[in-house]
Amino acid sequence: MSFLITGGAGYIGSHVVRALALAGEQVVAYDDLSTGDASRVPDGVPFVQGTTLDRGLLDRTITDHRVTAVIHLAAKKQAGESMAQPLRYYRENLHGLQILLEAARGNRVGRFVFSSSAAVYGTPETDPVTEDSRCAPATPYGETKLVGEWLVRDAGRAYRMSTACLRHGNVAGAAAPELADPGGEGLMPMTFEYLSAGSPPRIFGADYPTPDGTCVRDYVHVEDLAEAHVAAARALAEQPEPEHLTLNISRGEGVSVREMVTLIAQITGHEDLAPVIAPRRPGDPARVVLSPELAAKHLGWTARRDLAAMVTSAWAGWLCRATA
Repeated sequence: MSFLITGGAGYIGSHVVRALALAGEQVVAYDDLSTGDASRVPDGVPFVQGTTLDRGLLDRTITDHRVTAVIHLAAKKQAGESMAQPLRYYRENLHGLQILLEAARGNRVGRFVFSSSAAVYGTPETDPVTEDSRCAPATPYGETKLVGEWLVRDAGRAYRMSTACLRHGNVAGAAAPELADPGGEGLMPMTFEYLSAGSPPRIFGADYPTPDGTCVRDYVHVEDLAEAHVAAARALAEQPEPEHLTLNISRGEGVSVREMVTLIAQITGHEDLAPVIAPRRPGDPARVVLSPELAAKHLGWTARRDLAAMVTSAWAGWLCRATA
């Protein structure tokens, strides 16, 4: 196969590109660099700067590189920002996806993997959350991911394209320091920033109906997530007839914000800085833990890296940027 990775210079996308390159696959990275960094793309991997709204460039890229499979990660992804800028999120995340699907269909691309999110579930009614659980996204970001899944599924059915939608939990860690998450809204980057400045980290809300009162989340190492995307594309290629998969990608283990902040403080050597409790953030569900059983069944994939590996690798990336 020859892969087109949209968002290939971003945090998750660059790890998917790296995983494919290490596996010996042909791959081209495509990114508008609004948040990505071209230096993340491995040497020897072709890079195209462009937006998924540009049908002409997509057609040329797919043709020039003889693309047979697309892994789509390009998207705006900040939940809070999406509430303030819903039109931007719908344009970038959904109209861009529509144009990409049209390009894939027009160029007879046979496989399409869509990177979705646990945000499609909103505040889950089941624990753990399975793929059959009710979807009720609480933000425009989550809504664009859910509608995006519908677009991918329906396009696959109509045009005989094998498709997969991967709903991942909270992503952390890095394969190498230079590939670490540069974003500031995730729990780890925010906590690193506070601790590095000698300030106590923040916990948003400690009165949730959870064992220690703080939100519980399901974390997955970005390398495990990248490997899941590769496994999904390969699983689709092995099917004799077009197929659609919707799968949770997670460790299936809940970790509270307080537990994670405590672990971060221990690993970084800042145990003297006790966290400060701040008001809740709107839209944060109390507990989201995903069941990864279907991913194990259909992909033969399970997460292999633990929380300590996530924190240690993410911290190395933070220090690398701080001293650059």
